[in-house]
Amino acid sequence: MPQTIRGSITAEGHEITITNPDKLLWPERGITKKIYLQKLAALSPYLLRYCRDRLLTVIRYPHGVPGMSFYQKNAPEPLPEFVRTAVHENITYIVLQSLPELLWLGNLAALEFHPSLHYAGSQLPCEWMIDLDPSLEVEPRIMEAASTVGEVLKSLGLASVPKTSGATGVQIIVPVEPGVTFDGLRRIGHFVGRYVTEKRPDLFTLERLKKHRGDKIYFDYLQHYGGKTLAAPYTPRARPLATVSTPLLWEEVQRGVTPADFHLLNIEERLARMGDLIAGVPPQPVGNIIAKLP
Repeated sequence: MPQTIRGSITAEGHEITITNPDKLLWPERGITKKIYLQKLAALSPYLLRYCRDRLLTVIRYPHGVPGMSFYQKNAPEPLPEFVRTAVHENITYIVLQSLPELLWLGNLAALEFHPSLHYAGSQLPCEWMIDLDPSLEVEPRIMEAASTVGEVLKSLGLASVPKTSGATGVQIIVPVEPGVTFDGLRRIGHFVGRYVTEKRPDLFTLERLKKHRGDKIYFDYLQHYGGKTLAAPYTPRARPLATVSTPLLWEEVQRGVTPADFHLLNIEERLARMGDLIAGVPPQPVGNIIAKLP
């Protein structure tokens, strides 16, 4: 049996045990657990903003990428006293509030963070998120598709922020005023999706079954709903290049950046330079548009 190397770090007054700090989590990037925890700490002011008070699902990779993985919804036992939980539909979720919890999850090789789209105890969406999901593993048109959707939202008077999923897709985030419902967002999502699909039938599809999509990009307005999750802004992704789900400027979208451009080894510098691009967009009057839909 290999010896388990243990250490600990202290964050906000809490001591967190760290096991196997030299374990490679992203071999292609040379990122060990120790480096990962350092990067998580740097990401924490941004990542926590979009996980706080929400029900958290994580994806754990005990042996690193590309090893076996599992989704974890139920909080693992034993739980440190600083970890907050909430019960929803008989599942005890972690509610990720602070740096100690984030580092504790990082030590468990939680490499992806997928929060609920509503706050714990609420049935209302926190924001509107459109998911553009390529059918191809490498899709050079994904930024063209995102730009097309962004222009439609702009024509409706809505400001939005695109972000890489960190995998192959792009999500477009629209902050919403309180009171908008998931059903309302599905209505406007279907409206916009149908419009872009009719405008660019070569590029978009509303077909849910991947085998029937061909090479088109799926405009997924259904994933944004109660009980579902999407990758949080600023979450790392368990992809070989250690990509991070990164909010973008629309100019970057038009320039054709790729999800692989943003990863754990360069995200810190970007955030120091640009800050949180989502936080600068105020809640948008989505409800007014929904009320006018036929």
